[in-house]
Amino acid sequence: MSRRFSLLTPGRDRRGVAAIEFALVAPILILMMLGMVVYGGWFWMAHSVQSLASEGARAAIAGLNPNEREALARDFIDAQVGDMGLQTERATVEVESTAGVIRVKVAYDVRDHPLMALAAIVPAPPRVIHRTAVVRLGGY
Repeated sequence: MSRRFSLLTPGRDRRGVAAIEFALVAPILILMMLGMVVYGGWFWMAHSVQSLASEGARAAIAGLNPNEREALARDFIDAQVGDMGLQTERATVEVESTAGVIRVKVAYDVRDHPLMALAAIVPAPPRVIHRTAVVRLGGY
């Protein structure tokens, strides 16, 4: 008597089922993992840029006039950007000092970062990270 295979009788021959299930689920899992890597790296860089802006604004408080405040903020950021794992040439700094506040804006271009090469596969985060820190001067 020969063995017959029928789709209507489950439980007979289940060889290859795991391979088929993996083939269906693997692309989704791989895309999710790539998304976690890309966005995790982007959030790490965004946190580093925010930290640079905040610490640059704090360093600028010691300045006696707007020019000195700007120099202090820029010097601090230029000295620390490499320690954060970022590249100096990709960061731009803008310092605005008035009588009441010091505002430090840092923009970091992530277009050419190796992690962003994977962003072609998943929905990409913004290519330029903009972060601002504000410190008030005087009384509160």
